[in-house]
Amino acid sequence: MGSGWPSVSWTFRSPMDAARLRQIEDCMWEIPQRGSMRVPGYIFADRELLRHMDDKVHEQLSNVAALPGIVKAALAMPDAHWGYGFPIGGVAAFDPEKGGIISVGGVGYDISCGVRAISLGLERRELLPRLSQLMDELFREIPAGVGSTGRLKLSMKELDEVLQGGAEWAVERGYGEKSDLAFIEEHGRLEGADPSKVSTKAKQRQLKQIGTLGSGNHYLEIQYVEEIFDPIAAGAFGLEQDHVLISIHCGSRALGHQIGTDYIQLLSKAAQKYRIPIRERELVCAPIDSPEGQDYYKAMACGVNCALANRQVLTHLVRNVLRRVIPEAKCQLIYDVSHNTCKKEKHQVNGRPRLLYVHRKGATRAFGPSHEELPSRYRAVGQPLFIGGTMGTCSFVLAGTNSSEDLAWGSACHGAGRTMSRRAALKKWKGKKVISSLKAQGIIVKAASARGAAEEAPDAYKDVIRVVEVTHRAGLARKVALVRPMAVIKG
Repeated sequence: MGSGWPSVSWTFRSPMDAARLRQIEDCMWEIPQRGSMRVPGYIFADRELLRHMDDKVHEQLSNVAALPGIVKAALAMPDAHWGYGFPIGGVAAFDPEKGGIISVGGVGYDISCGVRAISLGLERRELLPRLSQLMDELFREIPAGVGSTGRLKLSMKELDEVLQGGAEWAVERGYGEKSDLAFIEEHGRLEGADPSKVSTKAKQRQLKQIGTLGSGNHYLEIQYVEEIFDPIAAGAFGLEQDHVLISIHCGSRALGHQIGTDYIQLLSKAAQKYRIPIRERELVCAPIDSPEGQDYYKAMACGVNCALANRQVLTHLVRNVLRRVIPEAKCQLIYDVSHNTCKKEKHQVNGRPRLLYVHRKGATRAFGPSHEELPSRYRAVGQPLFIGGTMGTCSFVLAGTNSSEDLAWGSACHGAGRTMSRRAALKKWKGKKVISSLKAQGIIVKAASARGAAEEAPDAYKDVIRVVEVTHRAGLARKVALVRPMAVIKG
């Protein structure tokens, strides 16, 4: 999985040199505070992941650690790799009372890209005879690919309602069930959104894209539970051995991308205005409490709500197909959580509760047991989070931990993390070959383009098993279940 940033050409720098880091725990390394760094940097990894981690992560994490108002440390998850400004897999919290900033680079262009998982209440053997038909129907129903548009055509006024209402808007208009909202991050709607802070161009690009999957690393995947590590948490999440899930991974589509494009220019001017030293262009930012900083937050919140509405409408489309093909399927939403956001959250800082702006780019919120934000069904075990691997390997369901609060502001990894750029993947693999190879493994792939399949070749990613094992050992989240792909729709 990637960050949702534009597809560009880039190459990895030299692998990270562990000799420049100080190991402070089994899976935790420190970049010591030096120069203009206000806090240290921490990388969660084992030696093998460090060896494959590009050196740019070290540089970018050090740059983030130099930003005003950062609290405690700049953090990199086990799947971290080079990004724009922040490393992908980067987490940082900023205190508005200490001159803290808000940054486009700390969120990414695909605002609120995330994963929702749906339980079908079926065993694998029950689904297999109808899998091919189900995939044909889903591929017809779910628009996927670059610039894909859906059947839902909105007016500008209606889109403004989406940007304010999120998944709540979708449910109110019959796209889903009211009970879904309890199992969506922010209960389906992030407060503080102001559509007037989103450009007309961004809105125009989104008018036909609600209910679409998009391209890049986005997917709809049918999976089965191969192994359960934590039976109690699995029971709370409704997971059973050999039972089937559908995972949907997508974000705010063109609107989120345009918000990022617009505000990276506006915050560049703001950084100069407020004399914020910027060590990398994509780290442009503004003080949280400045007009520019608040404008970006309000626009970013619109992007979050757009993504939540998008995944809700996609769920409705999936349910429609299931009613036709497998009417006995239950289609119960397990959870929906994002991994490209900036959120206002209360955290303990030196024993005192503080309101912080937590940036997570390519990192998943992972609140532990008893957290007030969680639905009652999950408060004894922690928040579900879904870690995508590749369409040829496996993915994981994890549960948030209380230790993650102290370690990383309640955050964990979001996927396998790339080891190869999209351009390099295109040079090495052909899409048709990737699809036929997966078919030989019993995995059906429906791709909107051969190019997209080649870019997402399984070997272009890190070993998700190792990434999740480190996440588990570090205490960022704990393993609940391993799931294997049966069929995938790719943009």
